[in-house]
Amino acid sequence: MTISQTCFRDALFDRAKPVPMGLQDGQGLPAGRRFNVYRNNVAVSLTEALELGFPAVKSLIGKENFRKVSGLFLRQTPPSAPMMMLYGKEFPDFLESFAPLSDIRYLGDVARLEQAQREAYHAADAQALAPGALARLQPDTLAQSRFRLAPAIRLIRSVWPVHDIWRFATMDGAPKPTAQAQDVLVTRPEYDPELLVLPQGGAAFVAAILAGATLTEACEAGEINAEAFDLAAMLGLLLQSGAIIAVEPEV
Repeated sequence: MTISQTCFRDALFDRAKPVPMGLQDGQGLPAGRRFNVYRNNVAVSLTEALELGFPAVKSLIGKENFRKVSGLFLRQTPPSAPMMMLYGKEFPDFLESFAPLSDIRYLGDVARLEQAQREAYHAADAQALAPGALARLQPDTLAQSRFRLAPAIRLIRSVWPVHDIWRFATMDGAPKPTAQAQDVLVTRPEYDPELLVLPQGGAAFVAAILAGATLTEACEAGEINAEAFDLAAMLGLLLQSGAIIAVEPEV
């Protein structure tokens, strides 16, 4: 009997489903008990992957609660790719829609910040733009140029103090979160991701750059979203963090 991959996968992630008919062990016997052992090992491995990827979420809701939530998540959202180090990209949305955790409204954004760090860590390498490269361009040329940012760059926009909550949950002695919204830029200037809390207008500026806007257009987006947007400070931050990898003047 041929067993479809869909049937096998559904049984693997749902304990309520029976062992697929016709599945045998190494001795040609029905694989009932061995399949259950395998199913349990898969669940444990995926839960451990989530624990490693979302330590702040685990700290915020507790280890036992995290494992229960993870069990529900992995049955609803099994891996779609072989890279286990990135398993859980749907976890933030799952947490936001999970009714028992609805009182912890910032949990989804904290998970997004952690997922962004995981993605940044595994992103492709790229050579940062030399610090003096912008100074060599004429002002008019620079104003109409577009910037390419490193593959590791991730932008998290939140109505919560997401950086401070993440820090409080993962670092001993960290101060309590402030009651202020925070936008965070995830960069990877060398080997490990770094988190930069953006000033007012900074997230809108970076979002525009990522969308392909010219420097002038991105600056206008930043000014709309801030009382006093500092373009020089933002460019300095992006250069120092290795975020910019190329400048493309408009032809």
